[in-house]
Amino acid sequence: DRRQSIVTVDMGAPEIGRDRMTVDAALTEKMLEEQIDVSGKMISFIRVSMGNPHAITYIDDVKNLEIEKIGPKFENHEIFPDRVNTEFVRVIDRNTVEMRVWERGSGETLACGTGACAVTVASILNDKVDGSKPVTIQLLGGDLNISWERDENLIYMTGPATTVFDGEIDLS
Repeated sequence: DRRQSIVTVDMGAPEIGRDRMTVDAALTEKMLEEQIDVSGKMISFIRVSMGNPHAITYIDDVKNLEIEKIGPKFENHEIFPDRVNTEFVRVIDRNTVEMRVWERGSGETLACGTGACAVTVASILNDKVDGSKPVTIQLLGGDLNISWERDENLIYMTGPATTVFDGEIDLS
């Protein structure tokens, strides 16, 4: 019996850039993109930390991305001494983005909650999405809705949770 419900989680406050600056509600400038050389091609990305490091890059075609080739090059690049999670993102409209993720140490995964939150922050600050209502992040494992409450500087993630196991522990 797999029961599913919708759950909202407080994911904490984002930090941006190389120095992991705290994002405050007054910040209105676009976040500066950095550049990384991947196999001789310069690719723009944005750093956001949700307690773990993320590099967000916007591309035109997420579905046909050869993520198994480019993902490890980001993860292990010398500018990320502790390695990095990389989100490859296509903006669909002002409230929706499509994302695939390469997680450090794991490879491509079906979903990444902290990555979806990082993408939301980068997308709002760079005026790629509206941000006045939840942003829908389309992942291989399903959709997440992410809200950034700027006055609190907190991110809330809403998505499905499925019961995968029930059990009892005999403590006697």
